[in-house]
Amino acid sequence: MKKSLLIVAASLFTCITAGSVFAQTQDTVHKTTTTTTTTTTAPALDVATILTANPDYSTAATAVKTAGLDVTLKGVGPYTVFAPNNVAFSKLPAGDLDNLMKDPTKLATLLKGHVVTGHYTKAEIIKALTVGKGKATLTTLDGQVLTLSVSPNKTLQLTNAAGNSAEVVLYDMVGTNGVVNGINGVLK
Repeated sequence: MKKSLLIVAASLFTCITAGSVFAQTQDTVHKTTTTTTTTTTAPALDVATILTANPDYSTAATAVKTAGLDVTLKGVGPYTVFAPNNVAFSKLPAGDLDNLMKDPTKLATLLKGHVVTGHYTKAEIIKALTVGKGKATLTTLDGQVLTLSVSPNKTLQLTNAAGNSAEVVLYDMVGTNGVVNGINGVLK
């Protein structure tokens, strides 16, 4: 009798286990055959639109549009924009930004000092610094020299012809026609 009960219990256990395994296998097979994958790609943006899309660079985006430089920055390129963030613009002396926004020609000249022709991501900048043994120079849209070097803080520092400096705080906002790198100062 004990043997019969043991056989019945073992058979019952085997049936339940097999049913459970079969149900799991069927469920897995069902899930596998009904799973679909969809991928979405972000819309391709030019460097002018990248500025507009990033709220930390809204002042730069407004300045670019006010100066009429957005037409250039929507062009073929490639361009690298070293864009001051909103905090950088807020550090300007009182009234400077308002005065610049009222004078699109002067504003365009200032902004062109932040844009170079070419595609310079972080990796490409490091390569240029390596080749230049710690320094590299780029020519801005207004024909001025922008010197890149490593700051004492071990960050990338940009210095314009007037001797004003800023550090890169955000790299590689890559667009269809170039790249935007964020900086913490306005190069006046």
